[in-house]
Amino acid sequence: MSEVLKSGGQEEPENKQGNGPGPETAPNPATDLAMMRRALEEAARAAELGEVPVGAVVARGEEILAVAHNERETTKDPTAHAELLALRRAARKVGTWRLTDCTLYATLEPCPMCAGALHAARVGRLVYAAPDPKGGAAGTLYDLPADVRLNHTYPYTAGVLQPESAALLRAFFKRRRNKQQNPPDPPYERA
Repeated sequence: MSEVLKSGGQEEPENKQGNGPGPETAPNPATDLAMMRRALEEAARAAELGEVPVGAVVARGEEILAVAHNERETTKDPTAHAELLALRRAARKVGTWRLTDCTLYATLEPCPMCAGALHAARVGRLVYAAPDPKGGAAGTLYDLPADVRLNHTYPYTAGVLQPESAALLRAFFKRRRNKQQNPPDPPYERA
């Protein structure tokens, strides 16, 4: 497991506004593994529904507040990413948009929209499995969580169960490519 912990380009998270990681968001390898396994279960469920297999969990310590998977195809909503849906559900459950004592676990590195939503929610910490070389905004293409120009930064850990997440994504897109290359025969029509 290759993990990277970053926050504002510093070893210790910068905590100018008192919104850095507290005990609920401090790294705990056992909790990180358990929560990422739950996110992977949700990602597998997404794949079964024809959605890109990305799952997300919002937790406060070991308490799961919300679980979600991508629903863009199902809802025809371009913003129905797993991370956004999980953030919305968690905020509704705790009764506030400020999720400073929460960690979001995602099976794929958040895109700019989702990394921005994590910033807006003042999330305490992010943990993700696989990097996204085409859209990652938490260390790959952009580094929004650590951008000190923003009024809130949050630490993140990358690589937790990366091989499992990457395998799920590869299998999904391989099936999709095969389906596009070999479309089913049209139904037989009787005259």
